[in-house]
Amino acid sequence: MLIPKLYNTLQTYNKETFLQDLAAGFIVGIVALPLAIAFAIASGVSPEKGIITAIIAGFCVSAFGGSKVQIGGPTGAFVIIVFGIVQQYGLAGLTFATLIAGVLLIIMGLVKLGAVIKFIPHPVIVGFTSGIALTIFTTQIKDFFGLNIANVPSAFIDKWIVFAQNIGSLNWYAFGLSAGSVLLIVIWQKFNKKIPGSLIALIAGTIISTVLNFPVETIGTKFGQISISFQLTDFSNFTFAQAKDLIQPAITIAILAAIEALLSAVVADGMIGDKHRSNMELVAQGIGNIGSALFGGIPATGAIARTATNIKNGGKTPVAGIIHAFTLLLIMLFLGQYAALIPLSVLAAILVVVAYNMSEWRGFVRLLKSPKSDVAVLLITFFLTVIFDLTIAIEVGMILAVFLFMHQMSIVSNVGVITREFNEEETFDPDAIGLKEVPKGVEVFEINGPFFFGAVDKFNEAIDRVAKRPKILIIRMRNVPAIDSTGLNLLRKLCIDNRNHGTTLILSGVHSQPYIAIEKAELTDVFGIENIHPHIDSALNRAREILGVVENTNTKLGDKVIIENQKGEDLDE
Repeated sequence: MLIPKLYNTLQTYNKETFLQDLAAGFIVGIVALPLAIAFAIASGVSPEKGIITAIIAGFCVSAFGGSKVQIGGPTGAFVIIVFGIVQQYGLAGLTFATLIAGVLLIIMGLVKLGAVIKFIPHPVIVGFTSGIALTIFTTQIKDFFGLNIANVPSAFIDKWIVFAQNIGSLNWYAFGLSAGSVLLIVIWQKFNKKIPGSLIALIAGTIISTVLNFPVETIGTKFGQISISFQLTDFSNFTFAQAKDLIQPAITIAILAAIEALLSAVVADGMIGDKHRSNMELVAQGIGNIGSALFGGIPATGAIARTATNIKNGGKTPVAGIIHAFTLLLIMLFLGQYAALIPLSVLAAILVVVAYNMSEWRGFVRLLKSPKSDVAVLLITFFLTVIFDLTIAIEVGMILAVFLFMHQMSIVSNVGVITREFNEEETFDPDAIGLKEVPKGVEVFEINGPFFFGAVDKFNEAIDRVAKRPKILIIRMRNVPAIDSTGLNLLRKLCIDNRNHGTTLILSGVHSQPYIAIEKAELTDVFGIENIHPHIDSALNRAREILGVVENTNTKLGDKVIIENQKGEDLDE
């Protein structure tokens, strides 16, 4: 349903709800300020880019979103990808990539990919999230310790080599502010969970550094005064060739924004007992990123920590998110000049805590006890994120997950000749083939599990084990919930090939999805409707009819599979 939650909530909106939203939005706006600045600086852009993003994208996500309480803005998840794009394509390239990502997000929402995004494997998400956390932590080492390094390398390992070589240039004032800020954040969280300790640490660290005149680097000394101006970006100079170069990072931004936003929305649902509209949320994220790009901002998505802060402070509707955006705007218009006094070491401390909370290290450790395939996906995604690039990590992680899924599905799918095999456990099944009279010259195969391209090889191997072609081949499909085009094509070839060698193919126990797929593929004409049966008894009677053997059951021959079975009844039970 592509209807913003704001539309529904305003229909029953009242003064009491507005006051709750006002208080929550004001607090979240204040909380978002240091994070917006910190994420912008860590991403390699000036502080005002983060604030512009928080204001524009924050407003759009709340106004058009599919969640009542989602707060949008710059997040730590984008730090790596944004930094890489800025280094390779410049700030103009980042802006254009963000614009393209916004368009892609809207398309994803319009074609209803919201539900699909939720099925991205957990090891992939934990792998790149933990990798991002470690990378964010690494990027803050210089400012956290106040190291005197002119140019920090972009490669992960090279960074740590340079840090080790320059540890002697440690600035004890900067380190004291950083360590004190981390300690204050941790202690504050134990006593007050509504107002994050990052805000208190920012205020306290800035005051102490300014009053005592600490010799540390600040936003002002590095970037100058922060001035907020909303000027439309000029995209007239961009070419199609540049768009082609930026499509890959844009896709990464879009996927990452979609994953983070929907994860945040799910967390919010659990906290307020609501259900978000995933496709509408994707559209809103797209609008937010387009809006951010139009005014020179950076990528944005749903921010879990700020969303949780909104809920804990009483936010009830998207109005709280809109108020948060206006609060940020007012702060910067009237108090923006004081932001230049913020020490970079305090912002580094805030980001170190963000990285720790983002790392999900407990979940990471738990996943190491999972099946080896999941562990492989987790570690490969993690190390690719850290050592190489987030884009590569997501792509490889997803490809690995798909191949491992296919492998697992092929494991649970099996095919066997069961005519002459009898297992005592089968006596618990009244339809077990061991309890049936199978005429001479008839072979019965049973497929268990989805019959898709991952299981086709097993089927071929099972067929090849039959030394002599039987007169009748019954394919029992009572345990096949689904079939794909590869499975259908194999059945077609099998039917035609066997017919050419004098063997008749009969299908038994075809479920709704496989039967509809067979009909759509026009395979009923290939098999003959008289050779598609709802139950093994009627399939065996059809075999007797072909062989000229007298029936010994009361089941009608050639019972037709009825379309009523679309309801999902098992035809072979």
